[in-house]
Amino acid sequence: MDIRIRPAVPEDARPLLGLYAPYVEKTAITFEYDVPTLEEFRSRIERTLARYPYLVAELDGEAAGYAYAGPFHTRAAYAWAVETSIYVSMEKKRMGLGGRLHEALESALKAQGYLNMNACIATPLKEDEYLTLDSVRFHERLGYRWVGEFRQVGYKFGRWYNMAWMEKHIGPHGAAQEIRIGGKV
Repeated sequence: MDIRIRPAVPEDARPLLGLYAPYVEKTAITFEYDVPTLEEFRSRIERTLARYPYLVAELDGEAAGYAYAGPFHTRAAYAWAVETSIYVSMEKKRMGLGGRLHEALESALKAQGYLNMNACIATPLKEDEYLTLDSVRFHERLGYRWVGEFRQVGYKFGRWYNMAWMEKHIGPHGAAQEIRIGGKV
């Protein structure tokens, strides 16, 4: 099994959308109801790459997962924090791809000077066929801590779901942080 992590390019939109679509259609992991168009998904990749890392995991030469970061919030004081997302092909779960993607994403974010990785994770009132606590457990293994939960905030498949926030500090928080403009110090 040959796993390669590389930066995404806009031309990855088609295979990555193919990985993402089943999450929209069959799970409450994402609260999107409709699969984005290819053009929209490509645009999301391009917007992300303008400032943040967007990575692809290839397994034996084929896209098998992806991870990216985006703004935690748009206000200037949040410039050192990001929100992260990781998706792995439904058929390739539990093969170490998610962990490898996260490791590479964390490394890239540290190199860019980010200090906080935040994960917004859908959680069920009780586990069901659309959503489990696997993502929470995954993030706990990676060193994230639970910081809060919004109750019954997302409605999908005729039921309500919660949204948990987890965080991981990846750098020292100094008393005199340098000002960041547009993601750069």
